[in-house]
Amino acid sequence: MNDHSPLRSAWTDSLVRGQRPDAAALRAHLRAVHRDHAGFTETCARACCDAAGRTSYDWLAEAVPETDGARVLDLACGSGPLLDILHHRNAGLRLTGLDMCPEELALAQARLPAGSADLMQAEAQDMERISDGSLDAVLCHWALTLMDPVTPVLDEVRRVLAPGGRFVALVDGPMEAAPGYTAVHDLIYGYVQSELPGYGEIDLGDPRIRGTDSLSDLVRAAFPAATVTVETSVVTMEGAATDVAEAAAGFFYAAFILSPASREKMLTELAGLLSTSGPGGSAVPQGSFAMPINRLLVTT
Repeated sequence: MNDHSPLRSAWTDSLVRGQRPDAAALRAHLRAVHRDHAGFTETCARACCDAAGRTSYDWLAEAVPETDGARVLDLACGSGPLLDILHHRNAGLRLTGLDMCPEELALAQARLPAGSADLMQAEAQDMERISDGSLDAVLCHWALTLMDPVTPVLDEVRRVLAPGGRFVALVDGPMEAAPGYTAVHDLIYGYVQSELPGYGEIDLGDPRIRGTDSLSDLVRAAFPAATVTVETSVVTMEGAATDVAEAAAGFFYAAFILSPASREKMLTELAGLLSTSGPGGSAVPQGSFAMPINRLLVTT
């Protein structure tokens, strides 16, 4: 379902009571979002490209070994767009997709060629079905930001990687790297905080993932012998201002909190903020949205 009814969960209920939600409440909240809006991450991410024309999925895929038989895990694979890209680039890869949401895995199963990937339902903190040292690469597209506790996830990734393996994750970049992004963030969060004041003071996942330096420090502690780099880029989308606003709002889990009336007002104001049409412009106002991204690359 995609009716944009306001999402309420044990996580949001904790915020209403002035309490800090626990990890179980966070996972239940994320499952609820992906149950009701399965595939939304792909819809948003595929609309944005960097200066070279790459989506964030393409940027992740570039870090995968080209060797036939390379063993690759897409951690929190969602609806399977990254697995699809990897398979069509090199059908010789041995692909596995893991996600905690059955609705997302069902979409991945439907889109992928039969036998192209092994899909499993599990949480990132416990990948017991994957053997020690059995993978050449672990990829994670925009989900590491949402995981809490995140240290067990990094420990599991280290465990399943073979010597010389790679862990590559796409996460939020520094807000100041993308023109206008801070204004978009503040507009959306302003609407959300009018309905749920605690949102923002407490956000989804571990806040250390959202800072370039804190991310590097966290990962170096988990992979003390590895080479760790964090690269920053910017992806943008353009189109009708109302469409761009709808897609841009889809990058923010916070937007799913809004009531229909508040969401409609927010989208109208956001379309105006993102508009690039001057006086006397096209009949359909055009808009542009830029988003900062970081690519974490860990080589063991």
